[in-house]
Amino acid sequence: MSINQMILKNMRKNLKNYYLYVFALIFSVGLYFSFVTLQYDPGVDNVETSAKMAAAIRTAAIMLVVIVTVFLVYANSIFIKRRGKEIGLFQLIGMTKARIFCVLTIENLMIYISSMLIGIFVGFSFSKLIQMVLFKTTGITEVASLNFSAAALLQTVIVFFVIFGVIMLTNWIFIKRHSILSLFYVTSKTEGRIRNISILEISMGVLGIGLIIAGYYVSSKLFDGDFSLMNELLYAMAFILGAVILGTYLLYKGSIRVVANLLRKRKNGYLNINDVLSLSSIMFRMKSNSLLLTIITTVSALAIGLSSLSYISYYSAEKTSKQNIPDHFSLADENNAKQYEMALKENGFDFYQKELEVLQANVITKEILAKQQPGAAFDPSEMVLPIISDQSLNEMNVAPNEAIFTGYSKVLASVISFDKEGLIQIAGKDKVIDQDYLGLENDYILPYSYSDGGLPTVVVDQTTFASLQEDIDKEVQDEPLTYFGYNLEDPSKLPEATELFQSLSFDDDEGRSSQYEAFLQQKENMGLVMFIVGFLGLSFLITSGCILYFKQMNESEEERPNYTVLRKLGFTEADLSRGVRGKQLVNFGIPLVVGLLHGYFAVRSGWFFFGTEFYTPMLIVMAIYTILYSIFGGLSVVYYKKVIREAL
Repeated sequence: MSINQMILKNMRKNLKNYYLYVFALIFSVGLYFSFVTLQYDPGVDNVETSAKMAAAIRTAAIMLVVIVTVFLVYANSIFIKRRGKEIGLFQLIGMTKARIFCVLTIENLMIYISSMLIGIFVGFSFSKLIQMVLFKTTGITEVASLNFSAAALLQTVIVFFVIFGVIMLTNWIFIKRHSILSLFYVTSKTEGRIRNISILEISMGVLGIGLIIAGYYVSSKLFDGDFSLMNELLYAMAFILGAVILGTYLLYKGSIRVVANLLRKRKNGYLNINDVLSLSSIMFRMKSNSLLLTIITTVSALAIGLSSLSYISYYSAEKTSKQNIPDHFSLADENNAKQYEMALKENGFDFYQKELEVLQANVITKEILAKQQPGAAFDPSEMVLPIISDQSLNEMNVAPNEAIFTGYSKVLASVISFDKEGLIQIAGKDKVIDQDYLGLENDYILPYSYSDGGLPTVVVDQTTFASLQEDIDKEVQDEPLTYFGYNLEDPSKLPEATELFQSLSFDDDEGRSSQYEAFLQQKENMGLVMFIVGFLGLSFLITSGCILYFKQMNESEEERPNYTVLRKLGFTEADLSRGVRGKQLVNFGIPLVVGLLHGYFAVRSGWFFFGTEFYTPMLIVMAIYTILYSIFGGLSVVYYKKVIREAL
């Protein structure tokens, strides 16, 4: 028999195993090609942010290559192990390892090239859909179109032939390091003989749970004032990362097996078929899979966390823009304000105007400081804050000796917080005025540009305000500022009014800002981030789900003789299927739940740095992740049922 005949015969014989490998290849190539096509798409090149967008896509493409490489190498490792006996037989009939490697390489190359062609076609078919998602999330008004890129094709071919070289290297290492005898048992290795749970395993299990709880606790205290120095904050973050990852490994290595053993002992040995099938995977497979599950759980938590944070920023774009710019349009120059006011009237916009006198003065707050975190770039005991009179506000009234803080950024509040009451001092040029501090209100009155990026605005009585006007410290403020805010009666006309605002030639651009323009800019920036992070997160979700699914397929083939015995003993397909569902609930459910918990505590510790909304965007991301992840668990159950059905 010639080598060519042997290759074709082997391919026909292993057709049932090849589909697993082919699916992995088609999916990976299609995913990468459709993503890289965006980088060379004319529609993306025409938008204003094309340089930034192209740079982000290039960076994400590199990360995608890493994910795809790991995925394909793992899928190939399952495939090559299934052919262990076949490779051993080749050696028995006299073929050298180099000859066997040559045969496998030619087989793989034929499959690889055909799968790449199909994958490129699939990726091209979905490239327009991905482009539409990108334009939708970033708010780009361009029309998505289906374009084939030769540059993207060349890049995809080069990348996947490099990955092919890595796969062939792993195949050569596998063939080289295994003897003929070991090749016949490579797919039937177990964890070893059944033994009682040792004290070491119990200690590892308790330590794993303790480390995870400790990591969660420290993360909840990260920005609560318990760490006063930057070094302490860095050490705390390093501890959280190390404790959670090591704790997760020990959880899979010992904790889950200990819990399963306790459940088994509680039944005094009277286990039904469901208990046997579900607990067996925990008792005798979870330990050997601990490293793989730790990696999947950790990266899942990372994907959930980053996706949640990016979606928090995107979801909070409108509310954040309203906090940064409380009025639809803000102007600091009187001439610019009159010019825009006249333009609004000429174009038939109904609006109302807000005009505020604003003072800047040193406010001594050391008596009301509740905490100061590392990261403050100024002395919080004495800050230059904007001051306005309650007379210009309808909703606030204070007594002559009282003051209220309002519009304090949550990000700064996590670094510096104030007590609910106390004494503050407002320093002018020649005198200092004592004021009773009455607390903090949530209303945002002035833009960030007036409050030095989120510091609170001080509201005082008109009498106090007039006194401060007469005692202005020229080193702090040359002359009183006037803030002009314009709000449309009909907010639906904001896009047209914003175009008018952008078209005017103002004398001075300083101090002018548009709420709707800021909203669009944040939506565009965070939409791009969300698209990149979401795409990579989805890629990892699918690849990790496939890895677990492939592993379950491999385990089901190993357990086929057990199912044959059980069927001969009289157990029905329905009996075995119930146990299989419990087993998959463990195999897929535990990494999912642990990953969700890790992601939740990671997001919860610092979500306020990214936006104003927390639960809604995070729960949406987690729900999508759970639904997609559960699909692979369902597919595993279906495959197990097929194995059970064919067991007799």
